[in-house]
Amino acid sequence: MSDMSSPDSTYRVTADELRQFVERFERLEMEKKDIADQQKEVMAEAKGRGYDTKVMRKLITMRRRDPQEISEEEAVLELYKEALGM
Repeated sequence: MSDMSSPDSTYRVTADELRQFVERFERLEMEKKDIADQQKEVMAEAKGRGYDTKVMRKLITMRRRDPQEISEEEAVLELYKEALGM
């Protein structure tokens, strides 16, 4: 029986591979946190310049969506507002 087929070597390879996956994920988590911190800095800078960051966040969300979907939603919103006398 060769070393590669023994349970110990299989476990070691699996443990090494598992450790690599975990460490890669942890690095990505750190990068994600760094990016989130940078995004907060951008919003703080924009707020310092007088921009409404709540509205900016809505715009950013809208830019991700399909323009047709947005216009349909806005049309329904206007209809509802009219119905309520707004």
